[in-house]
Amino acid sequence: MNTTKNIAIIDSKKPSTKQEIIATNVKLLIEQLEAGHSEALTNYLTAMSRFHQYSFGNVMEIARQMPTATRVAGFWTWKNLGRNVKAGQKGIRILAPIVGVRRKKDEEANKDITKQNERVLLGFRNAYVFDISQTDGVELPNLREVSGDPGENIDRLAAFVKSKGIQLVYNTNIAPALGISYGGRIAILPGQSKAETFSTLVHETAHELLHRSERRTATTKTVRETEAEAVAFVVGKAAGLVNDNASASYIQLYHGNASLLAESLEVIQQTASIILAALEPPIAEEVSNEELAEVAA
Repeated sequence: MNTTKNIAIIDSKKPSTKQEIIATNVKLLIEQLEAGHSEALTNYLTAMSRFHQYSFGNVMEIARQMPTATRVAGFWTWKNLGRNVKAGQKGIRILAPIVGVRRKKDEEANKDITKQNERVLLGFRNAYVFDISQTDGVELPNLREVSGDPGENIDRLAAFVKSKGIQLVYNTNIAPALGISYGGRIAILPGQSKAETFSTLVHETAHELLHRSERRTATTKTVRETEAEAVAFVVGKAAGLVNDNASASYIQLYHGNASLLAESLEVIQQTASIILAALEPPIAEEVSNEELAEVAA
């Protein structure tokens, strides 16, 4: 019996490379921004907070096809979790890598038996995932408890900052600024709420990771501040914090230059992913061997 015959799959002619996917989504995003729909950019940032283990291109694909998605997995992964994709649901198309094995020459392999074969990227294939809202079955535990308290995340982020060789101090003299990034040193204004302290520390950490290189001279202060605040938005959303930032504020990332917008969104996604990876111990995702590649796509 074909268990997937009642599942409708999106399979129209779509961009087939990572570069094409990014370019297509940025073009659509710009059209929405120019039409006055600034919330479209916030939707992409929210998707980054939910799917930070996915590539930039696939995050954009998920956000474009289903902005309300919160947790996605392949058809068989949902089956293994005790949930079934509802009949007639359309899959969310992403790109998954095709990985092959290249055998090394005998003399090279004999030097180190653990490195006899080398995994190589052969290309990409269409893969389809479904949001939890498209499934029914057993209840799944929440990965995070939504609250306004960052909990241990402040300590974890502080430890991450120090591991990068960045000094972290709390200094009342920086008022009225809530935080300042000096390049190798971060100062935070004491007395803020835990949520504000966490958000400020993420913001300044983003500056340290993003803007202490040649990119600093290639961007404006407004763009740099908006990028750092966007990273704080993504990380805060992922940590379950309420963020009241107006979507219109992120439109400052776009000033009519598609390539700069794409660059900003990609570095925001990459920086947020680095910080989120440092905040929590790895969560064992219940995925099948067939779908492990989808996460890395």
